[in-house]
Amino acid sequence: MGAAALAVGAVGLGCMPMSWAYSSSRQRGEESLRAVHRALDLGSSLLDTADMYGPFTNELLLGRVLKERRQDAFVSTKVGLLVGEQHIVANGRPGYVKRACDASLRRLQTDVIDLYQLHRADPEVPIEETWGAMAQLVQAGKVRSLGLCAMGARGGRRSGTRLHDGTIRQLQRVQQVFPVSAVQAELSVWSPEALETLLPWCEARDVGFLAAMPLGNGFLTGTLTPGQGFEPDDVRARHPRFTAEMMAANQPIVVGLRRIAARHGDGVTPAQVALAWVLAQGRHVVPVPGAKQERWVTENAGAGGLRLTAEDLAEVAELPRALGSWD
Repeated sequence: MGAAALAVGAVGLGCMPMSWAYSSSRQRGEESLRAVHRALDLGSSLLDTADMYGPFTNELLLGRVLKERRQDAFVSTKVGLLVGEQHIVANGRPGYVKRACDASLRRLQTDVIDLYQLHRADPEVPIEETWGAMAQLVQAGKVRSLGLCAMGARGGRRSGTRLHDGTIRQLQRVQQVFPVSAVQAELSVWSPEALETLLPWCEARDVGFLAAMPLGNGFLTGTLTPGQGFEPDDVRARHPRFTAEMMAANQPIVVGLRRIAARHGDGVTPAQVALAWVLAQGRHVVPVPGAKQERWVTENAGAGGLRLTAEDLAEVAELPRALGSWD
């Protein structure tokens, strides 16, 4: 991954659901700890977190694992967002970035972060200044490499522009300051927009690509039922693709994934096909599915050994376009 040839397992582990954004009643610390250990046992070495998840509690949880197994893990965390009572704001001031890094190191119980990602650019601070402070952390030995999270502003972009045009402009600016090792953005069977410009940009420059939400917030697993409802603190309760109507309308996508899975034998799941599709987009692409239970971690890691055929990939390309987008 990246020009520095950073080595990670084929499938990463998104740790956000353990502490943030999904049903809080189902968040159990000990269960999550077992899931992280299981991921490392299976070679899913990339652990993706952020200081805002919790906030802070997700890094603290990972720190309990890293204290014992730091050599088995590739640690990725993020900086740049502050969580308030009812809002989230960006903070890219250089002094804050340096303090936040020190705090993350303490919570993670490690002396170095493998990949430090800018979660969002601060509109009040030139991104070059923020990135310069992050580069100083590399020079200080506190961070090994830098990454940028895509803006992902679906509904707010200007007419006639593509989804990731703004992110590519940011990447072009920060590359002049210090090399980008990885970009994180949404990529899945039902959200393939990164294939248009962002993924080619990364491939041309030896930049790794972390595919966020590769299972479509759980929809592509085929385990969700239209109309099942979500807890108020679950991001899917406000997502336009997770209304009962849209979940029903998008079922043909899951049916198609299940049909492909059946051709690969008993035990292969739609989720594994969805992850294998992401992996097929390039050697520099690492899907980072979120999970907080051992069984899902085990299933996700199994996708690393699934090779889709040309027929499979063509069939995925012919699946219906997802309905209920942010646009």
